[in-house]
Amino acid sequence: MAYFDNPVIPGFSPDPSICRAGEDYYLATSSFEYVPGVPLWHSRDLTHWRLIGHALDRPAQLELSDTVASSSGVYAPTLRHHDGRFWMITTVVGGTGTVLVTADDPAGPWSDPVSVKIPGIDPDLAWDEEGTCWCLFSHDGIKGVGIDPETGELLGEPVEMWSGTGLQYPEGPHLYRVGDWWYLLLSEGGTERGHALSVARARSLPGPFEPHPDNPVLSHRSTDHPVQNTGHGDLVQAHDGSWWMVLLGTRPRGDTPGFHGMGRETFLTPVRWEDGWPLPGPVELRCQGPELTPHPWPEEPDRDDFDAPALAPRWVTLRRRDPEAVDLGANPGHLVLNSRAEALDRPGAVFVGRRQRDPECGARTRIDVAEGGRGGLAVRLDEAHHYQVEREGDTVRAVARIGPLRQTVAERAVPAGPLTLRIDVTTTDALPPTVTVRGDAPQTGTGLRVGAPDTLRLGYETEEGEFEVLAELDGRYLTTEVAGGFTGRVVGMYATRGSAAFDWFELSPA
Repeated sequence: MAYFDNPVIPGFSPDPSICRAGEDYYLATSSFEYVPGVPLWHSRDLTHWRLIGHALDRPAQLELSDTVASSSGVYAPTLRHHDGRFWMITTVVGGTGTVLVTADDPAGPWSDPVSVKIPGIDPDLAWDEEGTCWCLFSHDGIKGVGIDPETGELLGEPVEMWSGTGLQYPEGPHLYRVGDWWYLLLSEGGTERGHALSVARARSLPGPFEPHPDNPVLSHRSTDHPVQNTGHGDLVQAHDGSWWMVLLGTRPRGDTPGFHGMGRETFLTPVRWEDGWPLPGPVELRCQGPELTPHPWPEEPDRDDFDAPALAPRWVTLRRRDPEAVDLGANPGHLVLNSRAEALDRPGAVFVGRRQRDPECGARTRIDVAEGGRGGLAVRLDEAHHYQVEREGDTVRAVARIGPLRQTVAERAVPAGPLTLRIDVTTTDALPPTVTVRGDAPQTGTGLRVGAPDTLRLGYETEEGEFEVLAELDGRYLTTEVAGGFTGRVVGMYATRGSAAFDWFELSPA
């Protein structure tokens, strides 16, 4: 009997959409303000996934302005395989609206986008028996309209479909033809702890739809289950005939209300059919797997020495990929970042990072700053919530941005030359917070209720390899429960004055 561990795609990877082409499975997730947009994953057993590229990977497809807020940008794609082609539709919030791209190979290249003039978010694609392409979306409920997928032209006026049981925010619709029925799966209740999945069916489109009598068919709300926020699911039938659902969920830790720093992740759960209805879950951290031949992919290295001519697909930047700001050619074997803003909370900030995928992990990088330069290592949730350890001249400092407050927590003089910066994330949530303020003796907090999901230790390494900790900071302030929004932590390098050269970067499990 085969088992697998959830999440199948750990770290910030929400709103998964899946399709099958023969014995291969492909999956797309949201990317929000990060580019390239719409990560694309490949699997042959539904449990092992590798990142093969992005659907929106060049400026002609996606370039976000500095005015696009964090947690805006690319929302909730739908990925489908139809008539020998791959189709991806998504909404760029604060940008170009709903766009549709196609490819013969999901690894790319993908076409230039076609605009689809619908309001709302979370577009879906499904083709009926006559060949009409239906586009469903969320806008004051769930609506649907026929479209020409080659041009994006609407073939009529949008009509009301089925909008759930009356819970808030009906969204993420997916429409399927299975046997004699059309099934409409949607999420409702909001993407926080109340998240739920409900389903209805109809004999023909656009309905009327008959809801399942026991909706929602999946929710972990009001339970102590270790997986929460379950919703935004998509169904797939495996090539052995079994049915599965991918969906988003979180793994909160710490004291009430529980905090998740890595964002909403992609989970897999089996689906059974009862009385003509698909019934998923529950979603377990350890789950019985599909009876498919296991197909693990080679592990990606934790370390990048920046020897390749281009960044690997797992690297993301903020809002655009600017070759003048992110340079692999100026200093061979180094990533050189040239600043465009004085701080990570300013428009145009230069930041290159990778998603945090493990609850306990360590990030290290070797930095050398040019004269007058400033750069460093950061754990970022958004402009107003990030921790930094940076080098400027002969000083290394730890900086915390929490909401409207930005503070240098500690700083220390260091010798000239390259320096290894380091941030460790630990889940020892019983540890009282300690902070070293500007070189003073460590101060242990008292009178505090310890309930952080994790602790982030910021510092640098001596030439002997010893970790000099400048600050230990509470991880709850880099979580959605505190900051709001829809993303998760991204760990990476930045420059906020002049130039900074990075010899290597490593992000590894503890």
